[in-house]
Amino acid sequence: MSLSFHDLKGGAAIAAWCGLPEPTIAGLLAREDFDAVALDMQHGPIDLAAVLRAIPLITAAGKPAVVRIPVGEFATASRLLDAGASAVIAPMINTIEDARRFGSFLKYPPVGERSWGPQGALVVAALEPAAYFAQANRLTGSLAMIETRAALAIVDDILAEPGIDGVFVGPADLSIALSDGERLDAQSPAVDAAIDHILARARSAGKSAAIYATTGERAAAFVRKGFDLVAVASDAAMLRLGAQASLKAARE
Repeated sequence: MSLSFHDLKGGAAIAAWCGLPEPTIAGLLAREDFDAVALDMQHGPIDLAAVLRAIPLITAAGKPAVVRIPVGEFATASRLLDAGASAVIAPMINTIEDARRFGSFLKYPPVGERSWGPQGALVVAALEPAAYFAQANRLTGSLAMIETRAALAIVDDILAEPGIDGVFVGPADLSIALSDGERLDAQSPAVDAAIDHILARARSAGKSAAIYATTGERAAAFVRKGFDLVAVASDAAMLRLGAQASLKAARE
């Protein structure tokens, strides 16, 4: 498995989704048959220090490390790429300016304004500094989350930004937005229609499309639709399901 995010495109990659603050959990999941491991700094309790320890464990298993940053923490995105992350997901990208600023922190000039200092990334990429600088903008990925009415309305403009490599759909928040805050239903007809629209626009723009799924069954449906990357469940959910299955078997 290449550690380049863009090698996942078109491959129906499945990512483990991790939020627990113990880096070895992400390292263990990276040794399973996942294509990538995603670390959630937005809603998970995992913090920057733990993420920086998890990235080498993931990359040592030959898997790309993808990280979702907290809302608006674009400077953190640069630090994650410097540490060897292959891609960064930014939540709540609701304006063109949001997308432009996010991309500027992830891409070196002339595309963006990323500052030089990729200590861990040089090790992960196994490249000399000059070679890494020449290739970094295409080796790493920037995924803007589409999870609100505002983002949905300008998805083409977000995808048109040079510093944006693709979109990441958040079905839960999208369901809240599309129902005007009345309900949480990530599998409603309105959400499914929006998902199909976002995927079609990403395909038209020639950029990556990724999405989160709460179950393996839902993930399989997104793979069939043609998403490049599908993050499934969470480390906490997998731990609970594994415990429940073992207990059920033991007590039967």
